[in-house]
Amino acid sequence: MPRDHPFTRCNSTGSIGIGNSSSLNSDDEDEIESKPSPMSYKERRREAHTQAEQKRRDAIKKGYDTLQELVPTCQQTDVSGYKLSKATVLQKSIDYIQYLQQQKKKQEEERNALRKEVVALRIMQTNYEQIVKAQQTQPGHTETRISDEVKFSVFQAIMEQLFLTFNNVSVSNFSELSAGVFSWLEEYCKPQMLKETVVQVLRRHNNHMRSQPPNS
Repeated sequence: MPRDHPFTRCNSTGSIGIGNSSSLNSDDEDEIESKPSPMSYKERRREAHTQAEQKRRDAIKKGYDTLQELVPTCQQTDVSGYKLSKATVLQKSIDYIQYLQQQKKKQEEERNALRKEVVALRIMQTNYEQIVKAQQTQPGHTETRISDEVKFSVFQAIMEQLFLTFNNVSVSNFSELSAGVFSWLEEYCKPQMLKETVVQVLRRHNNHMRSQPPNS
């Protein structure tokens, strides 16, 4: 009986050792199974394509949102209260850009007209300065007073210029005459056009007066 005791202990120890090894192997298998399997090439390409498509959609949405913030006519909803569609946003943006281009062209035309007016006024200034200088250098110089005849001549010349444009007004009946007068006023009696007419008349009279011999 005492001889069997070591054998039994050995078997018991061996049994314990085998049990621990089986437990470790089972844990390793569970850990391996819990790890995700590596993605295939097709799956990686599909995921990259999905991410790129999402970025593209986000960029387009951001662009439309920016347009709605910048374009005044897009800063509203439609009649039903819903957000404007992308097609509507694009069309309103195009219309607004065309409007800005027209405004820019109009401002450029007004600027060119103002430049011409400045040039004309400078010419008049130069002419008047030369007249004053010439009169001051004459012996026994006295200030020349403009007669009523010259004043009436200037007024008559201005009216003649306006009447040339008034000839285009229809006089078939009173209704057409009334409508034509208002159209004529809006087209030919703008402050800018009246200034140009007056400048031309004064320039002609100034040149005419300079060409006349001085009174003895």
